[in-house]
Amino acid sequence: MFTIDEYVLNSQTGQLGKVIGYGHQIINNVYTVTLQVLITETANSQKRLFVLEDIISAWRPMSLA
Repeated sequence: MFTIDEYVLNSQTGQLGKVIGYGHQIINNVYTVTLQVLITETANSQKRLFVLEDIISAWRPMSLA
């Protein structure tokens, strides 16, 4: 499990974000816990923030050190 404010990396898309919460979805009739991640995209000198909700197994911990 990840902790709130922990940085995570999506191993499939390469997106980096910060965990802001948890959710749930029913996928193939199975209750699945999801991760809500705040993604920051910088394009054309403008920051754009959006929240992505995805299955936990798609993410891994990311160290910013």
